[in-house]
Amino acid sequence: MKLKVDGIEPETLDRLLDLVATEGMVERDKLTLEATFEELGIQSADMVVILMAIEEEFGIYIPVDGDLADAQTVGDFLKVLAERMKDNAA
Repeated sequence: MKLKVDGIEPETLDRLLDLVATEGMVERDKLTLEATFEELGIQSADMVVILMAIEEEFGIYIPVDGDLADAQTVGDFLKVLAERMKDNAA
């Protein structure tokens, strides 16, 4: 099943999910929009590593503010990332 997130191209979404799976050490097929980071066993330290990998991959800076810190699910995280990536492109 292909995930879709408004504001993220399918190819970019695939790259993001690959990074989350690799750096968060979870199976890619467990990354659904409803999956919580707690269910996936992804801790805050893992999130830092994931964000650093995304910043390096895409050459952008992603500030960890309230919206990103409040993201509980993969879907929430991707929606905030879509906004950050759009802001960086502007």
